[in-house]
Amino acid sequence: MSDDRSNMLEIDDLRVEFSTAAGSLSAVDGVSLQLAEKESIAIVGESGSGKSVLARTLIGLLAGNGTRTGSIRIGGKDIDALTKKERKHFFGVQAAMVFQDPMTSLNPVKRIGAQLTESMKYHLDLPSNIANDRAIALLRQVHIPSPERRLRQYPHELSGGMRQRVVIAMALACEPRLLIADEPTTALDVTVQKTILDVIDELRAERNMSLILITHDLGVAEGRADRIGVMYAGRLMELASAKDLFSGMRHPYTQALLRSIPNPDRPSHTRLHPIPGRPPDLLNPPTGCAFAARCRHARPECVDNKPPLIEGSAGHFFACHFPVGTPEGEAALAENMRAGVTGAGLSLDEAAEEFV
Repeated sequence: MSDDRSNMLEIDDLRVEFSTAAGSLSAVDGVSLQLAEKESIAIVGESGSGKSVLARTLIGLLAGNGTRTGSIRIGGKDIDALTKKERKHFFGVQAAMVFQDPMTSLNPVKRIGAQLTESMKYHLDLPSNIANDRAIALLRQVHIPSPERRLRQYPHELSGGMRQRVVIAMALACEPRLLIADEPTTALDVTVQKTILDVIDELRAERNMSLILITHDLGVAEGRADRIGVMYAGRLMELASAKDLFSGMRHPYTQALLRSIPNPDRPSHTRLHPIPGRPPDLLNPPTGCAFAARCRHARPECVDNKPPLIEGSAGHFFACHFPVGTPEGEAALAENMRAGVTGAGLSLDEAAEEFV
C-alpha cells in the first residue's frame, strides 16, 4: 500500500482442508493477504476456486469436517486468541458477511423487522423500540421504500433485489468495520445487480468500512475495488491494484478470465474464448502449477514445479513461471504455438490467433 493506513485484515499462510469419504480436499492453499482500513478488494475466480471458503473461514463459518491452519487477524485481533466471551460479540460486530442467496440467509417464517433487530438486541443490548427505529433507518439507507411497512412483511413478500438489500442491512446492523460480500448479486438481473453494488459502495464510503467482494466476474470487480486478487484451485494466482491488473496482467489465468467476458465494444457475433479443460481435482492436486493443464503458456517446468507468489513490481504479485507480457512468457507461448501443443499437453488448435 502507498499510504499509512493500518491493516483491518491480515491473513498469513491460510490453509483449509475438508475431510471427505474420498480423502482430504484442499480448498484454500496458503493464502496470505493484507487489507487496509477503508480499502476494498475483490476476490475473483471460477466456481470451486476457494473464494467462498476463504470468505466464510474469515468469519468463523467453517464446516464441521473442515480444518484450518495459518493466522487471521481482524482489527488487530488474532481470532484464535479471542476468549469465548469476546468471540460471542466479535463476528457480526467487527466483521459481517452478506451471503449470496438472500432466501437462504433470511428465515422464511420470521418478519423482516424481527430478523433485522435480532442482532442489535443480542450484540448491542438495545431495547426493542430503539432497535426498531434503527432497523427503519437501515432500510432507508439501503433504499427500500416504505420501511415501516417492510418490517411487518415476510421475505417471500419482497422481490429478489429487496431481499438482498435486507440482507445487506442485516450485515450492517451492528456497524462492522469489515464487510465481506459473497457473490451479492447472484441470480439478480443486470440492472438490479448494479443497484445492489452501488448500495454497497455508497454505504462503505459513508461508514469507512473495509470491503472484501467475492465474485466470479472480473467485469464486476472492475471499478468496484481498489485491488483485485485472482484465485484458482485455492491459491492466489495474481494480486494487484485494479488499474495494474487490467493494464498489465501477468498470470495467464487472469488473461483467460478476461478473454471469456463478453465485450460490447467488439463487433456482434464475435466469438467468446472459453477456458479449455476443467479445474484440477483438489483431492489429488497437481504437483506443479494448478492451471498448467489449461494454460497456453505452460512448459514442462510448470508441470513439475509449483510457482511461488512473487512481487514482480510494486504491489503486483503473481505466481507464474512464464508471465504474460514478459519476454519469458512470450517465448514460452511462441514455442508452444510452433509445437501446436503446450508443455502440459494442451492442444493449441487456434495457433494463428493472437491473444487480445
